[in-house]
Amino acid sequence: GSRLSETAWLELVLGLSGLVLLAFAFHPRLAAWRKNISIGSAGLLATIAFANAIRFYLLLARGEVHSHFPVPLSVLIGVALVFVASVMRRIPPASAPFNPAGPMAVAVCAAALFTVTQMFAFGKTDYRRPADVAVVLGARVYSDGRLSDALADRVATACELYRKGYARKLLMSGGPGDGTIDEPTAMKNAAVKLGVPADDILFDHAGLNTAATARNTEIMFAELHVSTVLVVSHFYHLPRVKMAYARLGREVYTVPAKESYFLRQMPYNMVREVAALWVYYLKPLAS
Repeated sequence: GSRLSETAWLELVLGLSGLVLLAFAFHPRLAAWRKNISIGSAGLLATIAFANAIRFYLLLARGEVHSHFPVPLSVLIGVALVFVASVMRRIPPASAPFNPAGPMAVAVCAAALFTVTQMFAFGKTDYRRPADVAVVLGARVYSDGRLSDALADRVATACELYRKGYARKLLMSGGPGDGTIDEPTAMKNAAVKLGVPADDILFDHAGLNTAATARNTEIMFAELHVSTVLVVSHFYHLPRVKMAYARLGREVYTVPAKESYFLRQMPYNMVREVAALWVYYLKPLAS
């Protein structure tokens, strides 16, 4: 009860503060009282962001998380909010016509930068811990059953989690391959070659996309009485994976795939993920 109440209050504060800042974005020429409220909202959100960053570094110091990009998104958000508050202070009240072109261009750039930063700050952080199952997100499988480089890295990372005792079972989720062998079957074949017993490998053959994987596996978790879940994918994909499960009420712990080398399609995948993330952000508003 108290935990839920605390969460509800936090969401209320974040929502109201966000509306205040959104109003400033569309009309930055503020009356004095509105300016004070806007600056106060930015300051409050910055404080919450920096508090979250402190918690991240405490977890990092205790070895509960590991990161190849040890700068939490909350630090960057906090700094941005401090900058916004300083800009607010310097804008004099005025009734002159307002041209939204400049702020809109800044907003578009900020929106793209936010998602890319989230991919690195969250996606590069390894939240592994002992779990009942590790879900492995599918990627391309060639017509002869070979895994693409991206999928091979994901499967190898999941097998490492299994060997080190972090995951009791692996759950391979994906869709059709280029040939007769689908993604989960090819993933299982590769995992068996890496030493994982076939009996400890589960399948979701209908994981056609991120949302489908989350829905399908959540049903399986209930049937298997699964408590703690790890999810393995590439860093740029993990923020969206986290949101997909969160919307089903499931907290998962993400583990970025160890990349054997830089994928040629990585820039394209990240650009595509920027658009996909914003669809996920805005989807609840359209529901």
